[in-house]
Amino acid sequence: MKFMKLGSKPDAFQTDGGDSRYVLSELPSDIVIHVEEARFYLHKFPLLSKSSLLQRLIIEASQNGTDEVYIHDIPGGVKTFEICAKFCYGMVVTLNAYNVVAARCAAEYLGMTEDVDKSNLVFKIEVFLNSGIFRSWKDSIIALQTTDALLPWSEQLKLAARCIDSIASKATSNPCNVVWSYTYNRKSASSDEIVEARKNSQPVPKDWWVEDLCELDVELYKRVMVAVKSRGRITPDVVGEALRAYASRWLPECFDDDDGAGAYSMAYKHLLETIVWLLPSDKGSSCCSCRFLLKLLKVSVLIGAGELLREELMDRVVLQLHRASAGDLLIPARPPAPTAYDVQLVLTLVGRYMRRAGVGEDGIFLSNLDQEMFETGIVDDESLLALSKIVDGYLAEVASDPNLSVSSFVALATSMPDAARATHDGLYTAIDVFLKLRPSLPKAEKRKISSLMDVKKLSKEACIHAAQNDRLPLRVVVQVLFFEQLRAAGGGPAAAPNMARVVEEEDDDGGDWKSRALLVPGQQPAPSPLKKQLGSLKLAGGGDEGDDGRRLARVSSVANQSSRLSLSSRSRSRRIFDKLWAGGKAPGGEVVSKSSDTSGSSQSPRSSAKPPESKSSSSSSRNRRYSVS
Repeated sequence: MKFMKLGSKPDAFQTDGGDSRYVLSELPSDIVIHVEEARFYLHKFPLLSKSSLLQRLIIEASQNGTDEVYIHDIPGGVKTFEICAKFCYGMVVTLNAYNVVAARCAAEYLGMTEDVDKSNLVFKIEVFLNSGIFRSWKDSIIALQTTDALLPWSEQLKLAARCIDSIASKATSNPCNVVWSYTYNRKSASSDEIVEARKNSQPVPKDWWVEDLCELDVELYKRVMVAVKSRGRITPDVVGEALRAYASRWLPECFDDDDGAGAYSMAYKHLLETIVWLLPSDKGSSCCSCRFLLKLLKVSVLIGAGELLREELMDRVVLQLHRASAGDLLIPARPPAPTAYDVQLVLTLVGRYMRRAGVGEDGIFLSNLDQEMFETGIVDDESLLALSKIVDGYLAEVASDPNLSVSSFVALATSMPDAARATHDGLYTAIDVFLKLRPSLPKAEKRKISSLMDVKKLSKEACIHAAQNDRLPLRVVVQVLFFEQLRAAGGGPAAAPNMARVVEEEDDDGGDWKSRALLVPGQQPAPSPLKKQLGSLKLAGGGDEGDDGRRLARVSSVANQSSRLSLSSRSRSRRIFDKLWAGGKAPGGEVVSKSSDTSGSSQSPRSSAKPPESKSSSSSSRNRRYSVS
């Protein structure tokens, strides 16, 4: 830190332990100066030779027959007046970044200019400011911090503006020319690290100045950042990093009950408005991370910021929502919202993202892509895939909230188009969490929730888990087992749609799973007179007994792959597939399978068909009931 010593005489000021101050001297004091609540017992001659104001006040006091003078509004108060008085006596005075601005304002107030005496206090302080304070990075910041308490004098004398200009010129200088100390602790293990930049040392980072400015008051910080940006030498990403560091320094991560009201709320609102106002004008740039923008949005929700401010932040977040994380979206909801997190806000963000990306509410890609989204280059498959993972992760987090409604869960799950999900493992996790915490959920709503996922997009591990999941409806478990058997047989996910087609037929009474037909390609489902039939399995027509036998043998071989599942899964699959795959060939090549209900009985339902008497014994043998387990 720079400092300057004025005067040569030893300090002779003394105090009596109270508010009285006097000078040790052989001469008695002849004037008493009242500064606020303090009394200075001084001598007229040293004061009259340096201060035009004291000259006038002392003359007026003499004319009124008194030796007391009152000063109530001197900048800096008692301490600053003592500095000026010592200078008048020629005593040693030390000026530094902490007191130089106050001394300059007080000297101007007292009229200690060149008109009164040569090399007066104003002149000496100006020399120190220009040669010492404004040439030092940290001293300029410290001096600027002291200007707030010295208004309006610090503004009238342009001391704050000169400090800001000094700071801005250094912040925008070439990092290669930085030869002063600065604070840079973002990459260090210690809480604070003073880095001494030298010509032959490690290169100075572009954002070396960011952390030192975080100590400024919000109004001063705003003025400094405006000056820095106006010079046009700082890139938007460095500006964004500066704002992120300042927000991390002053905006809390969470709020207590008392933080969101009163003076705290007003202070946070003003701070948030300032940070948002200073954000780079290019909304689509990545100068500010999506995590940082979501933090600002979170604060705006918690403190009840204005609608315009929230809309500004939401517009910026939407442009890079695919770069967020599920944890970033966990924004607490304000009362009277029933949920712990603001689910509606996330729905709004995802909906805006999809509309700007050219995806309608029905999940269909539109041709009129938003020009801004197109120019920023975020409308691509990778962005949509990334966003779908984020949404599924967020859905799994909020699914544990007991107050989350089924409609909100469905709305979140369907906010992404089917093409944006390469896998449904994340969605299955969210569904499992949702159902686990709601064991008494009605069957209709369980079916609605479970139907959100596509079992053909589940991984092998997810399929094994789902096959043993008692929380899923039986029809979903059937789908999982059937698809897993197809995949084990070598068909794979891509071939599954060509190997089987699932047809659902709902009953009026809303049972667990009403009817399902597993159809081999190339054939049409036969109408069934029984509404509660589980389904009918139609074998490929035109084949002989050998073909039918080989097909059934293949089905039995594929079914045996389920033995890799757990014992409970095998038992359950036996009960289900006894209902599904039992049947005989009816006239016209139809195989009819009957089931009374899907109550989970351990016995397989009886299934029979009456072939015409003219058929041979081989034909009737194909009408036997085959149970695949």
